[in-house]
Amino acid sequence: MKIIEVFATQGKIVTQKALTVEQSGVIWVYAVTWGRVATDGEEGVTLFLGTHNPKLDEKGRLILPAKFRESLTDGLVMTKGQERCVVIWAHEQFSVYAESLRTRSQNNEKVRAFTRVFFSSAFDDVADKQGRVTIPAPLRQWAGLDRDLVVVGADTRVEIWDLVAWNQYLAVQEPGFASLDEEISRP
Repeated sequence: MKIIEVFATQGKIVTQKALTVEQSGVIWVYAVTWGRVATDGEEGVTLFLGTHNPKLDEKGRLILPAKFRESLTDGLVMTKGQERCVVIWAHEQFSVYAESLRTRSQNNEKVRAFTRVFFSSAFDDVADKQGRVTIPAPLRQWAGLDRDLVVVGADTRVEIWDLVAWNQYLAVQEPGFASLDEEISRP
């Protein structure tokens, strides 16, 4: 297996890896850029990392972290998330996820229930010039959002949490973090 790593500055390629899969002769290449992940021949997938602590203003607006804005300039979709947070998806990633839901059987009652709640709670938006988005009142109520927030980069999505709820979540989840890695890494 051949691995090549290249590191560059912010806004350019951060890591590039070329992998030759043994016996196949196929070379797989992917590149991670700040806010973007691209596979060879593809435009890329949005990648969000880190934890940020912005404030919600009196109009229900949030200033998106600067490093997330470029990936969300073409628009975003906000919806209910698991564990009572708000999820922000870049439009293209929301479309990918929505398509994966469409492949599920609509004869399954649980699939219908999930997709109804998920899509009915979705709101699309575009950040203004200051990088602000308005979190709709139903989503603020769902997640119990007040002034103090935590914005979490969670791979292909952004999660918005109430500060107290996030700290409570971490208090429960962090002690078992290492064992979770072992559990979810099993084939």
